[in-house]
Amino acid sequence: MAKEKSAIFIIFGGSGDLAHRKLYPALYRLYKAGILKDHFAVIGTARRPWSDDYFRETVVTSLEDLDDDKQKMEDFAKHFFYQSHNVNDSEHYIALKELAAKLDDQFEAGHNRVYYMAIAPRFFGTVAEHINSEGLKTEDGFNRLVIEKPFGRDLASASELNDDLSKAFPENEIYRIDHYLGKKMIQEIPNIRLKNPKFEKALNNKYVSNIQVTLGESLGVEDRGGYYETAGVLRDMVQNHIMQIIGSIAMDTPEELTAKAIHKVKTDLFSSLDVLEPEEVNKSFVRGQYDTDRLGKLNAYRDEDNVDDNSNIETYAAGKLEFNDERWSGVPFYVRSGKRMPAKSSRIDIVFNDKVSEFGVNPNTTVSLLIEPEEGHSILVNGIDYQSSNQDLIKFPEDKTYFDNAREAYESLIIDILSGDRVHFTLWDELQSTWKYIDVIREKWDSEDTDFPNYLSGTMGPEAADTLLERDGNSWVWDD
Repeated sequence: MAKEKSAIFIIFGGSGDLAHRKLYPALYRLYKAGILKDHFAVIGTARRPWSDDYFRETVVTSLEDLDDDKQKMEDFAKHFFYQSHNVNDSEHYIALKELAAKLDDQFEAGHNRVYYMAIAPRFFGTVAEHINSEGLKTEDGFNRLVIEKPFGRDLASASELNDDLSKAFPENEIYRIDHYLGKKMIQEIPNIRLKNPKFEKALNNKYVSNIQVTLGESLGVEDRGGYYETAGVLRDMVQNHIMQIIGSIAMDTPEELTAKAIHKVKTDLFSSLDVLEPEEVNKSFVRGQYDTDRLGKLNAYRDEDNVDDNSNIETYAAGKLEFNDERWSGVPFYVRSGKRMPAKSSRIDIVFNDKVSEFGVNPNTTVSLLIEPEEGHSILVNGIDYQSSNQDLIKFPEDKTYFDNAREAYESLIIDILSGDRVHFTLWDELQSTWKYIDVIREKWDSEDTDFPNYLSGTMGPEAADTLLERDGNSWVWDD
């Protein structure tokens, strides 16, 4: 039986795309599951002069693909309230405080507050400062600040942002969302390792040849050309999602499966990242930008809306990372992420060497943890479902339907926020190390021109990405 949670959600950017596309559907699923029931309310804030009734109509509209129970959706929407808001106006925060207090009494929400930043990052510091200075934080319940990516553009801007937030909220009240950490397979990795002692014992440089992380997307930038021109896949995917996935599979064995213990070993891992020298960047990382497809039907990146005709922003990046710690020294971690690849696929491929035969496993065995697409929640051994692979290196879970009906990522992460569980959120110490690593690559790439576009839509990326592994005598496991 689901345990009901109580809170007042204040969503800054409550009229926006993220809120309607991700947050409101996630909250509705929790409502249907009974995790949110009678003791919650949502205040949406934005500049638009909406009424409560109009806001509720937009919320119901955002749920129409999830359910045909109109009454259930309307009952859910009765928990939603709207207030027009200027992030720079102190009076508006005082009004928010009064509305939150009124709703807290009405819904008996226990003085718990979730402040969700579904707004442009340039406003994060301003909003956090006003939440603190205008007294929105409560004394009797919890106060949790939720931050969407991007968390800075580089180490300097991320540090400045973190300093601003830290003046208003202590680190233990800050929840930095990375939706990949809400995906079922990623969340289960520590448990998979714990329940498979042979697999856990083999996760080191004695037995592992290389580890590969792929986050491939079949779509182009769609309507996000303006954003991509400022970000690129290196910032958008590698610095956060890929690094956190690596953290889950490569961290040392934590003393216990708690947020504190897991973040300790993750922080230690990221601090051992072997940061590249500028002259090493183009030997260890390659970049690409998609062209049209073979039939000339799809737009090249440079033909997308809000994209410069001569853009040098990458829509694909692949690279080799190395750690200088005792566990992983000498093992290459190959990473790649790109737009317009043949299929949507997120996966971790662990390629073992011949010494893994010590565990009674075939030499050069590959274990693949499939994260996406949704039907890909599974574990493969040499390309075969682990339950059919006739080996005992990894045997989890026993129930083949274990990953079926997994919670959507935002739904799972909101439960963690309400529960005060920070294990699936990113800490500042981890971000510092990953930004330090990424900054060298970004600065090198920004200082030189590239011959773009260099891969066709619907392919696996530029040939240089294959060459990157071939120089080490390796190849990509997923090659379509």
